[in-house]
Amino acid sequence: MKNSKIQIQNTNVNGADQLRLGQLRDGALKLMQKMDTFEQFYNDLKYTEKRDSNLTSEQQIERILRPGATYLNLNPFEVLQVEPDITVEEARKKYKKLSLLIHPDKNPNCRERAERSFDALKKALATIEDPDELSRCRDMYEEAKARLAVLVSEKKRKMRRDGKTDEIEEDTPQGYARALWVTVTKVFADREKKRRTLEERANEEKRRLAETAQETSEKRKLEEEYKKNYEESRDERRGSWREFMKKKERKLEPFRGANFKPPPPKLESSTAKKTNIF
Repeated sequence: MKNSKIQIQNTNVNGADQLRLGQLRDGALKLMQKMDTFEQFYNDLKYTEKRDSNLTSEQQIERILRPGATYLNLNPFEVLQVEPDITVEEARKKYKKLSLLIHPDKNPNCRERAERSFDALKKALATIEDPDELSRCRDMYEEAKARLAVLVSEKKRKMRRDGKTDEIEEDTPQGYARALWVTVTKVFADREKKRRTLEERANEEKRRLAETAQETSEKRKLEEEYKKNYEESRDERRGSWREFMKKKERKLEPFRGANFKPPPPKLESSTAKKTNIF
């Protein structure tokens, strides 16, 4: 895209018209500058894509395992270096191309890192091949765009409130692309954190229910065992009670009816009589 000069002749116009023409000229120049900026950004982007496509095996492994890969690799399009609107067939072609570079068998000197990179690559393709997962990932891009629109609007409003110009970095294609990349990464990370939180809650609930079920089972088992032992020992308890009563009857037998014999009376001695007299 080549710049074209915009010429506006200022002939036979009054002061107000000159002001208006000046504003039109400035607006047109700004538009051309933005178009130039976009063209530069587009060229830079294509250069970057071309450069990345020519990365060596070691460089591709380093890219996939770079700092922050835990969250960056949640985005399958980021891992495969493709756009969100890519077709499944195109994604498979890109996967095949990258897999030839980072396959563990082709990188014996860093096999462990190559295996991790290859696993991330396989997971990314599997995500894109799953219609539901692909739709979910594309929805996250739309969510990121909506978030960014709100952030940009708030940023502009704050600058106007502070009496500043509302031109911000995100107005340029390059600035917007950078901000969108950051926002997309954050959306993927937020979704993953939420998923893990829900999964942990579900697992905790399962553990709690399992513990409750185990406690209930153990309590029921103890009750059944007690009941069984109680029933089995009933005859023994009855026999012990009868034996106890028989022994008691035998002890009381001498004191009942004709068998009762009071103790013989004791004769009072003469000494005791004298004592009673005085």
